[in-house]
Amino acid sequence: MRFIETAISEVIIIEPKVFGDERGYFLETYKKDLFFENGINVEFVQDNFSYSKKGILRGIHFQASPFAQDKLVRVAEGEVFDVAVDLRIASPTFGMWVGEYLSETNKKMLFIPKGFGHGFCVISDYAKFEYKCSNLYSPQHERSVAWNDPQLAIDWPIAEPILSEKDKLAPLLSDTKF
Repeated sequence: MRFIETAISEVIIIEPKVFGDERGYFLETYKKDLFFENGINVEFVQDNFSYSKKGILRGIHFQASPFAQDKLVRVAEGEVFDVAVDLRIASPTFGMWVGEYLSETNKKMLFIPKGFGHGFCVISDYAKFEYKCSNLYSPQHERSVAWNDPQLAIDWPIAEPILSEKDKLAPLLSDTKF
């Protein structure tokens, strides 16, 4: 595996080593000791899966303390544009974001640490999206930031996404309760 820093050093792209032949391929998506060696000292406790159609945008979501979550995300089928937003108020990169295309073809994964919001939009016909979380889901601690907040100025690759009611009502960053 290759661990690649992004413009926000705590958000890391992971490129797994793929072993393939005429039968198909094999890859490791998580190996605790290798992740620890590369500074991702996280114990994952919950795995999630979502299926979304083209044009769906999910996010920007996060959980407030004490249920904040580190996430390791990947796409099993399809392609998404995945975004991590720094929501750590004292951080020099507060409000900045990084985006990465994740797909079944490139097999990249993205590590998103606690204190970051997360969202993605589906650019293929559909996407099967998997993520590991370091803390359990807590509805009382779930928070959102508006996907189109002008302060964040995320350069989404779709102009008119399909949103859940929750995401339509998400507050701007300046109005978000952390």
